[in-house]
Amino acid sequence: MAKINAKTSMRKRRHMKVRFLVTGTQDRPRLSVYRSNKYIHAQLIDDETGKTILGLVSKEGGKNKTECAGFAGKDLAKLAQEKKITQVVFDRGGFVYAGRIKAFADGAREGGLVF
Repeated sequence: MAKINAKTSMRKRRHMKVRFLVTGTQDRPRLSVYRSNKYIHAQLIDDETGKTILGLVSKEGGKNKTECAGFAGKDLAKLAQEKKITQVVFDRGGFVYAGRIKAFADGAREGGLVF
């Protein structure tokens, strides 16, 4: 059985609070972000139909993980604009809005997404 530490349980608790308030639609999908030890995973999700519109994993870019997250945000914004999506609802996944999550959000905003 996997042991759940305090950090993980607090993140899950914050995530449930955010998910209660944030939902995505076809016109304004939810931009869900997950931060693993190595990468940033992001998806544009339509919660009404329960389908993922677009997904991305950061694998290349800068010298460190924060720069890679910023480049991933720009890449996701470019792919979203190709699908004619300009407005999203940001779901930080219970992670603190700092570091890689903030760099990703700033990159997505620079790329043209509005949230």
